[in-house]
Amino acid sequence: MKTNRRDFLKHSAIAGASLVMPKIAVVEDIFEQQKSFKPVAISSANGLKATAKAMELIRQGADALDAVIAGVNIVEDDPDDMSVGYGGLPNEEGVVELDSCVMHGPSCRGAGVASLRNIKNPSKVAKVIMERTDHVLIVGDGALRFAKAHGFKEEDLLTDRAREVWLKWKENLSTEDDWLPPHTIDDKGIGQSLQNFFRLTGTINCNAVDSFGNLSGVTTTSGLAFKIPGRVGDSSILGAGLYVDNLVGAAGSTGRGEANLLNCSSVMIVEYMRQGKSPEEACLMACQRIVDHTKEARLLDDDKKPKFDVKFYAINKKGEYGSASIWSGAQYSINTGEKDSVLKSSAYLYKRKS
Repeated sequence: MKTNRRDFLKHSAIAGASLVMPKIAVVEDIFEQQKSFKPVAISSANGLKATAKAMELIRQGADALDAVIAGVNIVEDDPDDMSVGYGGLPNEEGVVELDSCVMHGPSCRGAGVASLRNIKNPSKVAKVIMERTDHVLIVGDGALRFAKAHGFKEEDLLTDRAREVWLKWKENLSTEDDWLPPHTIDDKGIGQSLQNFFRLTGTINCNAVDSFGNLSGVTTTSGLAFKIPGRVGDSSILGAGLYVDNLVGAAGSTGRGEANLLNCSSVMIVEYMRQGKSPEEACLMACQRIVDHTKEARLLDDDKKPKFDVKFYAINKKGEYGSASIWSGAQYSINTGEKDSVLKSSAYLYKRKS
């Protein structure tokens, strides 16, 4: 059978088009997938700038983990935030120790760093641990050596302002500190007052779902002010201070780290969402779980309610979000990409006494 030049060109054009069309369809599918997901960034109340930065990068096509880390770096670098990074309040010896963890939904990976000294961006160190080691948690001197090996620069993190607060605490120190005498769960009146102004707790947690529907999160802190050196709270522990499941959602916490550690709160919130609970409902359930499990009299007020507070922040795969705390008055930062970051009031279990 003979094929003339005109037929040959006609058939070649059809064949060429069949090769191009699938590629075009794939690109179109990617754009459609992006349209179907609702980007959201949520954080603790000190994260207005963090959620704004995270959303800015997400709208530029960034991965959610890169976006939230860039967001919290703003707070880590801020000397006026005395609960995170540079300027954070020190341990009882006047040394700033930082904790952080990250979790990347698409790859199901995560890592943490704890009791890190002299490096002001522990969230970045945690990401390098995730990417460049076979470990999930590195602490103390080993964490510092690891950070230096990867080019992080040492610097003094104790600002003059934080030093003044620490010295005031030292000058007013009594027998009420974190060193407890032998006691039972029924003993009251021992240990540092959990409502003492100078025992500040504070952290930033930031979670996001990006334009491709992928979830990631980060939590970073200088921990409990004036803690026993080497104390590690929940902020570096996956499942406690942060947890992400790319098929379900992400959750993180601030507040009393010991309570979150004992209850694995963040992973519980994700599991509650897996069961169909909204982010807010899941956060409230985690708060109630802590209340139910707090048995020590020294931690309870006269109404048998916790003297301390915890706060949770969560988003799900659909871009729904919510927050809750044990006591009223908490807020959180949210950015949906439609306007600037805003603060919203968290749901709560109990109204705080005036």
